[in-house]
Amino acid sequence: MKTRTLSLLFAALFAAPALAIDDAHKAKAQAAIDNGLKYLRSTQAADGSWTAKPGPAVTAMIATAMLRNGATADDPHVAKAFAFIKTKQKPDGGFYDSFLLNYNTALTLVMLSEMGDDEEIKTMIAGAQKCLTENQYRRQVDPHGKKIGKEHAYYGGAGYGKHGRPDMSNTALMLTALHDSGLDKSDPAYAAAMTFLQRCQGSEENKMLGNKIAQDGGFIYATSINKDHIGTPQSMASPDEKERALAGHPMKSRLRTYGSMTYAGFMGYLYADLPKHDPRVLAARHWITKNYTLDENPGVGMQGYFYYFHLFARAMHANGEPQIKLADGTKHDWANDLIDKLAALQKPDGSWVNEASNRWMEDDPNLVTAYAVLALQYAIK
Repeated sequence: MKTRTLSLLFAALFAAPALAIDDAHKAKAQAAIDNGLKYLRSTQAADGSWTAKPGPAVTAMIATAMLRNGATADDPHVAKAFAFIKTKQKPDGGFYDSFLLNYNTALTLVMLSEMGDDEEIKTMIAGAQKCLTENQYRRQVDPHGKKIGKEHAYYGGAGYGKHGRPDMSNTALMLTALHDSGLDKSDPAYAAAMTFLQRCQGSEENKMLGNKIAQDGGFIYATSINKDHIGTPQSMASPDEKERALAGHPMKSRLRTYGSMTYAGFMGYLYADLPKHDPRVLAARHWITKNYTLDENPGVGMQGYFYYFHLFARAMHANGEPQIKLADGTKHDWANDLIDKLAALQKPDGSWVNEASNRWMEDDPNLVTAYAVLALQYAIK
């Protein structure tokens, strides 16, 4: 995909007249949000948590949704959630149990960013930022003992813990948290993260793995393209490619990109303040205009469907264009589309759940309802 061609496409595809979301859709979204939060208030555990097994992450997401809906730190549900989250704070500034350091700390940092600016919160924010940036792959060694330098495939990424491989999802979570909490964009964490994102993208700018990824502007899950990971759902390699990799033979075809990771990459570029005419941003936009849908997580079907909604909404909000013109010439108001879809999927009790796939905990109505409410909030923000 040529940079010049993408530059010419930019104005045609994303410079459509801005349309404000209409009042009827605002009202529909707010009703769905209110019903979703009513459901979540009924499922909070006695200790203030929601779905505490992975750590404080789901609790933080739900408290964030409540704060963005007008609740204050004194709200009983938020206060109980905050008290629970504080029990998870570690000396390194992170918020987690014994695992999932980046995932839990990033989502907690997003919540803290909504809680005001008193000294306690400021201190907690600074500690969480430090924890995330110090655990980013920049100065460490990888799980095999190899030093992480700029030429290493892991460089700039974030993973689930101190020793796990980095991936697009955790890296986007880290960038989201650093962005929401106001970390200055001159911090080296952003530039390093851009290196990792670029290496997960199927574009001509990807000098490390571009020949292994479909050149469509989209993103794969991780840079660990080797016999241990080829063939996983995240990399989207075919079973035949897995067998070839295990046998030591070269891949016959390129890895396929998919929806949630492409919106994560697009959002990450924007949060790092890359200009919209940057060829990497343009390539991601091009993928979006060719694969726009709310009927599935394109590339993986119904797996991670509600996580896809969440990333879709954040990315489109970050882009700042209410309307998108697709590659086939049709125009869509993405917020109205999202509101209609999520309103139709909401259960009578106010919750959401992924009935087609339990992958990535999407059979948990607490987590999935949090994804849906947060996505709707970005649609009307």
